[in-house]
Amino acid sequence: MKPIEEYVVSIPDFPEPGIIFRDVTSVLQDAEGLALAIDLMQEKLKGVEFDLIAGPESRGFIFGVPIAYNLHKPFIPIRKKGKLPRETASIQYELEYGTAELEIHKDAVRPGQRVVIIDDLIATGGTNEAIVKLIEGLGGKVVKTVFLMELAGLKGREKLAGYDVESVIVYPGK
Repeated sequence: MKPIEEYVVSIPDFPEPGIIFRDVTSVLQDAEGLALAIDLMQEKLKGVEFDLIAGPESRGFIFGVPIAYNLHKPFIPIRKKGKLPRETASIQYELEYGTAELEIHKDAVRPGQRVVIIDDLIATGGTNEAIVKLIEGLGGKVVKTVFLMELAGLKGREKLAGYDVESVIVYPGK
């Protein structure tokens, strides 16, 4: 089996000149790549005591659910506003151009529960910072965040200072 980095297709100058887009769909469409990505992310949880896995739509679902299944843990979906059917807690956060809003069911996390966040990518860190605030607002404790890829040049890790953050692949640029 080849290294996980070889499953990621890099597209130069997308969406704008000077940016290298790291395409996670190339990992997903290869059975070995997908299995390797899930296994490597799951390895980052060895020795971590936790109660729940949370992940944002849509790629947090793709990686978080199989890890939750493998470890026999519940999975908590974090969704865009208006997608969850029961009473929710929500948070609005800043994007590069504008704002977005995420929601979680109010009964998804109980006070004191230890939560791991799983997602495909950490870039600027804004989405992940919002997820942490949602979970903590319900009384949960974020004990670790795991990403398949990190764009270190965007300094997203700084927004999660004080949290245990791990990435399988770290790209130095944007």
